[in-house]
Amino acid sequence: MKEPTNRQPPNYEQFPMQIHVKIYRPSAKGPILADASVNLNGCFAVWGVQVKEGKNGPFVSMPSRQVRGEYRDVCFPCTPEFKQTFDQAVLDAYRMELDQGLSQHHNEAPEQDSPGMGGISM
Repeated sequence: MKEPTNRQPPNYEQFPMQIHVKIYRPSAKGPILADASVNLNGCFAVWGVQVKEGKNGPFVSMPSRQVRGEYRDVCFPCTPEFKQTFDQAVLDAYRMELDQGLSQHHNEAPEQDSPGMGGISM
């Protein structure tokens, strides 16, 4: 019989996380305020992130799928600290795009359409 081994959890090296957020279709109103894609350290991309309106203001919704009638996140931050960092980066990028869109809208000629969307790095 095999003896049980003392398994230690993996020791994940902590390194600075570079988060690049691209916001699509920012809006000040509606249940879905924006769609976003997030690139982590240039190594991992997450599509389908949304900024949604909640009772307490905007919040970040991760990509999800429906399983037996309930929605389950497809991917998610593994620690509360990184969830806060990830959410803050997305919300900051959303607010910057919204502010930039409003300021560009005030400065452009009336016949022009809405401004283009650029990515924001955090």
